[in-house]
Amino acid sequence: MKQLKQIALVTTIAALASSALAHRQWILPSTSVLSGEDQWISVEAAISNNLYFPNHHAIGLDNITVLSPTGKALQKQSAAEGKIRSTFELQLEEPGSYRIFSGRSGMFASWEENGERKRQRGSAADFAAMDLASLEKLQLRENASRVETIVTSGAPSEIAVSGEGLEFEFLTHPNDLYTGESASFRVLLNGNATAGVEVTVVQGNDRFRNEAGDQTFVSDENGLIEIPWKQAGRYWINASARIDGGDFRGFPLARSASYTLTVEVLPE
Repeated sequence: MKQLKQIALVTTIAALASSALAHRQWILPSTSVLSGEDQWISVEAAISNNLYFPNHHAIGLDNITVLSPTGKALQKQSAAEGKIRSTFELQLEEPGSYRIFSGRSGMFASWEENGERKRQRGSAADFAAMDLASLEKLQLRENASRVETIVTSGAPSEIAVSGEGLEFEFLTHPNDLYTGESASFRVLLNGNATAGVEVTVVQGNDRFRNEAGDQTFVSDENGLIEIPWKQAGRYWINASARIDGGDFRGFPLARSASYTLTVEVLPE
């Protein structure tokens, strides 16, 4: 419990005036549940204002990893990276659950120089090589994010947690979601169940609604959230946290982490 008390958690979405104005990252498969042998799917990956309509920027193909049910890295077929979206196809040769994700982490610095605000992005190694002590009004931030979707061919298989960053432990398999039922996920931060995390759930096709219809759930003392599914469709699920007490080479470091998942809810 001491560790939980030392962690201050907030949602990025809550800080925005309207979720409809947010640039949201997503990876979307053509379908999430398949049966039979030698199946193929197509995948889109983008950052957009609406779900799931590419209208802002593509997620780079180099940042996307595909893992088979046995953990084998798969090649992206027919891959193309455009201005507003990336696309590729996958051949699902193994039975079980496939993970498709984009993970990235990095640091951001801002400081004043001759009365002007300067900004720079980079890795920890980049900033370690800089003379940080010479920078006036230095502010340092670090963020780790993961954007993911999961596809199952045949029977679902176990989805292991990494123990790094913000993620979900799937007590309900994300490819076993139906209307009239609920899904249970446990929010983990660096492998630890974490209370007080706000998780935002938005159904896709919000472009055609006057209200985005965000739902907010807060993880309990055991890190658990339970999401009821009232309608079939695709859903965008996002959790984000700021972690107090960061330090980099003796300078205060504001740290944050986020996790985003796209799931498909099927009719009863």
